[in-house]
Amino acid sequence: MNTSSLYPRWIQPRIDEALLDTPVVLLAGPRQAGKTTLVRQFAKRGLHYLTLDDELTLLSAREDPVGMIRNLDRAVIDEIQRVPRLLPAIKKSVDEDRRPGRFLLTGSANLMALPTVADSLAGRMETLLLLPLSQSEIENKPKNWIDSIFAGDILTADPPVLGNDLAERVLRGGYPEAVARPTVKRRIAWARQYLDAIIQRDVRDIAEIDKLDQLPRFMRALAQTAGQMCNYSETGGQVGLDGKTVSRYISVFEQMYLLKRNDVWARNRLKRVVKTPKLQFIDSGLLAMLMDVTVKHVEVDKGHYGHVLESFVFGELLKHTTTADDDYRLLYYRDADKFEVDVVIENSAGQLVGIEVKTSATVTERNLRGLKKLAGLAGDQFTAGVLLYDGNETMPLGNNIWAAPLSSLWGS
Repeated sequence: MNTSSLYPRWIQPRIDEALLDTPVVLLAGPRQAGKTTLVRQFAKRGLHYLTLDDELTLLSAREDPVGMIRNLDRAVIDEIQRVPRLLPAIKKSVDEDRRPGRFLLTGSANLMALPTVADSLAGRMETLLLLPLSQSEIENKPKNWIDSIFAGDILTADPPVLGNDLAERVLRGGYPEAVARPTVKRRIAWARQYLDAIIQRDVRDIAEIDKLDQLPRFMRALAQTAGQMCNYSETGGQVGLDGKTVSRYISVFEQMYLLKRNDVWARNRLKRVVKTPKLQFIDSGLLAMLMDVTVKHVEVDKGHYGHVLESFVFGELLKHTTTADDDYRLLYYRDADKFEVDVVIENSAGQLVGIEVKTSATVTERNLRGLKKLAGLAGDQFTAGVLLYDGNETMPLGNNIWAAPLSSLWGS
């Protein structure tokens, strides 16, 4: 049995809704996040299933995209990024027959970033994002943390997950195959193989990169900048790449949903804000492997673990944005005086929630500096500040600022 089928996927009702009123629905997300398992369930409802990972189907799609699509009434097409030329053929078919739910596509790359694709299905396609498993899916706790906090409700961690138990979850990440593997050694072996396979195969599908052998070293260099502002020239210098090439490679990894550039939150009146984006890895398990961080290391030195933990929180919040009732953006705050907030969540009305992430079980006044600064700058837009820490109590700290257990992210 595919391990991802063992867990509920909170995106499924969104796919159902979209298929009722939209001709083409694209389920995007990284490879092995569980997309195929999910869309196969829709294929059982009468949609013809095709995967471009099959060599014969791939050949047919490349040689005669129009002919392939012409013969389909309603279909699931898996890994569509392997033949982007199918999309104009799908557009033609949909323009002739606008029934909703005709095509359910999956893609392991952000198709909208491909110049040949960007406008071909505008107004005809809805894109939904399936990321690796969230902790709330693993624990089958369907409440959405972000919707809850904007409604004034911090979820409770019951029971809280602390210390080494928390670190094991953080370092495991959310890919179904990694979650299923019983030992750290086997999870690390999977993560290495996964990144190698992506670099050797999927990068070729979406980008013309000459020196693929540079990419593993470059990924490791990027891992050292996770959760920090990225100086492209400096990072590239470690592996012999210029700043322009670094920016291009990062864009490719973003298209493949491995990384996300996290922009700074700013109001117009802020003159001294730092504009550089931060880089976040979407899966903390892959980041931990690239940084060689294990639970044993965490017990001795929490330095590198802090960056992995921040990526874990960022990834969990990003997963919640994909299934939330409102639209949210994830940003961060840092100014020239070095006041920082790890994640700033902004809703469609411009209201803010600030998130600060701490590896320790104790909270000090100094830990609240960034949240208090953000609250003062945002004024009425500031809804709440939450300091997520490795403790078990949810406590008010004044001015709509709270301390809450990290495991409240999958609370009830």
